[in-house]
Amino acid sequence: MSATGSASTQQAPEPSLLPRIWALLRPYRGWLVLVAAAIVVSSLLGIVNPFLTKAVFDRALFPTDGSGVHLTLLLWLVVAMIVVTLAGSVIGVGQSYLTTKVGNLSMADLRERLFAHLEKMELAFFTSTKTGSIQSRLANDVGGVRSVLTSTASSILSNVVTVTASLVAMLLLSWQLTLLAVALLPGFVYLQRRVGARRRVLARKTQESLSDMTAITEEALSVSGVLLTKVFNQADTELDRYRTENARQTELQVRQAMTGQGFFAVVSSFMAITPALVYLLAGYLVSGGSAALSAGTLVAFSTLQARLLQPLVSLMRVTLDVQTSMALFRRIFEYLDLQPAIVNRPDAVEMPADSPGRVELDDVYFAYPAPVRLATADPDPVALRSLSRGGGGGMRGVATVAPRLPASAAPEAAPAERRSRRWAVAGTSLEIEPGQLAAFVGPSGAGKTTLCYLVPRLYEVDSGAVRVDGHDVRDLTMSSLADAVGMVTQDPYLFHASIADNLRYAKPDATDSELQAAAAAANIHDRILGFDDGYDTLVGERGFRLSGGEKQRLAIARVLLKNPRVLILDEATSALDTVSERLVQRALGEVMRGRTTLAIAHRLSTIQHADVIFVIDEGTLVERGTHTELLTRHGLYARLHAEQFGAGQVECRCTDGVRFTDGTVLRAGEA
Repeated sequence: MSATGSASTQQAPEPSLLPRIWALLRPYRGWLVLVAAAIVVSSLLGIVNPFLTKAVFDRALFPTDGSGVHLTLLLWLVVAMIVVTLAGSVIGVGQSYLTTKVGNLSMADLRERLFAHLEKMELAFFTSTKTGSIQSRLANDVGGVRSVLTSTASSILSNVVTVTASLVAMLLLSWQLTLLAVALLPGFVYLQRRVGARRRVLARKTQESLSDMTAITEEALSVSGVLLTKVFNQADTELDRYRTENARQTELQVRQAMTGQGFFAVVSSFMAITPALVYLLAGYLVSGGSAALSAGTLVAFSTLQARLLQPLVSLMRVTLDVQTSMALFRRIFEYLDLQPAIVNRPDAVEMPADSPGRVELDDVYFAYPAPVRLATADPDPVALRSLSRGGGGGMRGVATVAPRLPASAAPEAAPAERRSRRWAVAGTSLEIEPGQLAAFVGPSGAGKTTLCYLVPRLYEVDSGAVRVDGHDVRDLTMSSLADAVGMVTQDPYLFHASIADNLRYAKPDATDSELQAAAAAANIHDRILGFDDGYDTLVGERGFRLSGGEKQRLAIARVLLKNPRVLILDEATSALDTVSERLVQRALGEVMRGRTTLAIAHRLSTIQHADVIFVIDEGTLVERGTHTELLTRHGLYARLHAEQFGAGQVECRCTDGVRFTDGTVLRAGEA
């Protein structure tokens, strides 16, 4: 299982979890005081009836003075027993409501806190972590601790108060019988701790297996996964994967459920036998004259003993559940302890609203971290922080991040380190003037996407600086930088929602006329009106109901609504057919007008009209210039151009592009 974190915080030992769990309940401490009061009152009421029972026997039914049955006293005692029972029931209902309310509110807070924290994590966290693993921690792990927050705490308090009050009452009745009743409890406590440790280990393994199952489900049953499965006829393979993990999950669930059952069978047997032993001891005490035990005392003691033993068993079971839940809390807090590598500096400023959009890279170095296992108190395979070798283009492989400071506080890389590390971007400096179209080309894996993703601070430089309009991006607030930079990727993401909702993701308060204007500029408005539901048309999971060109033009319309000053085009047309490419290129011409544009491209025909072309190789800027200038230098760009348009494959070059012998036309591009 891959999971992750760039945390400088190591996993906390288990005892430190309790204050953190209490912190989840602290906002509701007023209600918790009421819950505690209700528990104490309810528990104390529980020991009243045994004493009333003693009075019924010794004073009303069989008075020791031989005066006969006292019906009036018996009536009042019975009424008191009924009132006490009803009062305890009413208080119990109120306690259950408050406990459930507080627990579920705490659960909601925990889910929201975990979701919000994950939203702050950097892009690299998500490029390497299985979506199913993240979903599992949000749903399964948080759901697994529900009982601790909703009922376990109150159950523990209730049982502790009940056991304490019952023991005191039993001692008042007969200390000899009390010693017999609790003789084996220390041994049971020891065994319970052993069982709890085993259950905790099994709980962690069970949740890891459940996380793997969730990941398999998310991968195999997503639209892309199903499509891939059907195309390659791998349904049986996916079923085998799921069946194997499902069998492991079943085995772990059974083992977890059965762990401690023998222990509880012994405890239950002891508790069932103890009353008989109490009666036997009482007989010896009475016959020997060492104690005066009335019938009422013995009945009251037996009632209290039953009231003592049931909470004790419940307390042992609840304690096991708590120990099981500690493993889940640890997994949840493990994510919450991850420190985002990219955060706002304390003195970060807003990007000026009138910035023209000049982009500058000054001697930039950037490398993906090497694999390092996080140090944890309880080694867990989930405690690995995996980072992919990047988010697109040439970024490949997997790495895990070491515990480290946020990048904003990281020192500049030393010269010796610069030479020894494997850089994705190495010593790159360049300038892009406002309104220019700057193209980035190079072999696959050269670092083009990595370099462009440094501008919106999706990744953080190790050395050097990335500036927008003279401001180091690390000195700007992340929200203002995000507003200033827009992006259109090769495979744009669309939500399973309407076209209008997907467009409004860029501008939630956009009017219908603004949506239509953006769609018209992106050359998609007429196509939208062609759908039966128009702008209310559902696009399907990841937009699978739309063609590639339609999705791309919707993404362009979404960027137009955002109206950024800097635009990044990450191979926005490379996966499209010629007709779709022509439509998208026209839309891109609209979105690029007046904006600084960074275009990442493999197909050189789409960027020949660029104001400046930067040629990247192995993370280094090796050439820059216009298309014509670069061809005359006979360098890497010229070789890439020859590979695409030369080697006898070109039939002719005409005014609208390059025509190949197979009839394919690659146009020079339209601005």
